[in-house]
Amino acid sequence: MTEAAAQSPRAASGFGTTNEVWPMMIAHRFLFAAGVLLAASHPHAEPAGYAAEAEIFAREMVERHGFDPAALQGVLSDARYSQAIVDAMDRPYEAKPWRDYRALFVTPERIAGGVTFLRSNRVLLARAEADYGVPPQIIVAIIGVETNYGANMGKHRVIDALTTLGFAYPRRAEFFRRELEAFLLLGRQEQLDPLRVVGSYAGAMGKPQFISSSYRRYAVDFDGDGRRDLWDSNADVVGSVANYFKEHGWRAGEPVAFGARLTSGVPVGITPIEKTPAPPETTAGALRAAGVEWNEPLPAEASASLIRLDGVEDEYWIGLENFYAITRYNHSNLYAMAVYQLSEAIRGAEQAALVQP
Repeated sequence: MTEAAAQSPRAASGFGTTNEVWPMMIAHRFLFAAGVLLAASHPHAEPAGYAAEAEIFAREMVERHGFDPAALQGVLSDARYSQAIVDAMDRPYEAKPWRDYRALFVTPERIAGGVTFLRSNRVLLARAEADYGVPPQIIVAIIGVETNYGANMGKHRVIDALTTLGFAYPRRAEFFRRELEAFLLLGRQEQLDPLRVVGSYAGAMGKPQFISSSYRRYAVDFDGDGRRDLWDSNADVVGSVANYFKEHGWRAGEPVAFGARLTSGVPVGITPIEKTPAPPETTAGALRAAGVEWNEPLPAEASASLIRLDGVEDEYWIGLENFYAITRYNHSNLYAMAVYQLSEAIRGAEQAALVQP
């Protein structure tokens, strides 16, 4: 059981307006004095400018969203800068070559785990497909790639991740300040104690690893209990992943990608897409006319892209609209291909098990 699973992040009471109370569970406070936010002494080393950025952010949250200043100051004072989080941001999985990246996720263990999850949640997955049009194996593969079906939901406090990256990671500070804002609003909406929520080094949460803004916008209460719980409710997890894909252009009943081969080198006028995703930029007919071949039927007018995956021998694929939809979950062709290949392996293993005597 992960730390996140062992300790529920849900608070006994919420926080928000100046008349509400946020569970404290803290030993430090930020104090407003002469217009300066003074932090109590911390055992961790914060970069220069961190405290000033925290002060600006706190004032904005009070003014913009009516947070109780004392409660907000208390939470921010308990946040801890983490150099390990910064280091992790600077070495993402997506920097690996395809063969190494694939080996992390398309494994016998994850395939078997996917079959188990699919069987255990068959009714939920069927309902999600009926409501949102997303096949069960795609939903399951997302959960498998993200957290190994909930076995690894992260070890960092989300408040630490988002304050570290929002106040002391200039390259993406604006994005993570927005996520910190969304996280605090999420805590208020969902009655989550922000000091107990644990997730990834980038602040992603639960079995599907939703970032805060995605949690607020796309998570659904699929079990009807009045809460959107992405840690302990498989119903909410399944429904939320399916809803995310529907909202990002998933086309029900359409394929994702096809393996391709080139008849005579890279076609003239066709630029293969590599790690950075882009919407399908040409048509299946244009790719065939340029010498790209594949076995599956596909209308000539279908939007498509030629994708190249680096390796000892480069792999080429035809990426379709649903492949691009997967990249909206994580903006990487490597990620989308790992999800797709894992989903196909899970589907194949499940079908093989069904026909065994």
